[in-house]
Amino acid sequence: MRNRLKALRAERSWTQAELAEHLGVSRQTVNALETGRYDPSLPLAFAIAHTFDARIEDVFQWEPAEAETSR
Repeated sequence: MRNRLKALRAERSWTQAELAEHLGVSRQTVNALETGRYDPSLPLAFAIAHTFDARIEDVFQWEPAEAETSR
């Protein structure tokens, strides 16, 4: 799964810590989301979209795993 979290955060000139505060998560969680090491839970994905006044689809894009695309 890809996301636009870093770009959306930059548009608001927020640090990772500031976004984390808005979401009620740690800065490390924001970093892991931005780098693709962590996929958010559905409630967190909704909270992220709401924070940026966007739809989930505007923030997150599904990318099938390589094994799924080679079938």
